Amino acid sequence: MIIKRNSWYWPAERERMLHIYLPDDYDQSDEHYPVMYFFDGHNLFYNEDATYGKSWGLKEFLDSWPKKMIIVGMECSHEGYARLSEYNPYDRRWGKTYVKGIGDQTFQWILQDIKPVIDQEYRTYPFREATGIAGSSMGGVMAVYGVLKYNEYFSKSAVVSGGFFYNLSHYRKTLSESSLSPDTRLYMSWGEQEAGNAARNGNNEYDTREARAARKFSEELKTAGIDTQIYFQPQGRHCEEDWEKQVPLFMNYLWCDQRL
Repeated sequence: MIIKRNSWYWPAERERMLHIYLPDDYDQSDEHYPVMYFFDGHNLFYNEDATYGKSWGLKEFLDSWPKKMIIVGMECSHEGYARLSEYNPYDRRWGKTYVKGIGDQTFQWILQDIKPVIDQEYRTYPFREATGIAGSSMGGVMAVYGVLKYNEYFSKSAVVSGGFFYNLSHYRKTLSESSLSPDTRLYMSWGEQEAGNAARNGNNEYDTREARAARKFSEELKTAGIDTQIYFQPQGRHCEEDWEKQVPLFMNYLWCDQRL
């Protein structure tokens, strides 16, 4: 079942919708569940809610997946550059526009407001080993930042199309400042059609700037003692339709120890 409820997003003084997935037999059980928090929650479950009319189909996947869990999808602003600010822990320039990132404030909202309510009102396993974070595009940037900086809360992260080439220096800085538990896992992916000029010129996935950055960062994470799984999506585009295809890959890796 999907529950929609509002939460006060104090960094912007606006309400944000939460899209919460509970197993269909939740009310007939006393079971407790792990929780995974997703950015862009409106794109997860229903096509009619999704920004571009196509969701990740996450409900259909979870309804048939043997591991039961709770998903908390957090909606973002849909106004102007607000999402780029809310989902960016780093200040940066987009063309001629300078965007001040308030992504760390977004995490304070998650950890101070959202997670305590979820753990209080639903039957969760609240400890870090049963808590993950996920996102695509700018949500992927946040998923990297969250699992590194707030590793005491999150043990797993799905980073889908996380812009490794553009953000590598930021990721490295966050990694250098973080204390990580060795049970941390990161899934990191990129698509062929978003991988940079080398891919469009016909070279393979290992020769693109995005591929090189992702592989370098994966090795640096492994050196730091944590586990990674990288995935190149052939013909992959920067869109929900292709990200949906990765749902079984990252969920099985993060939660069921199934590597590609």
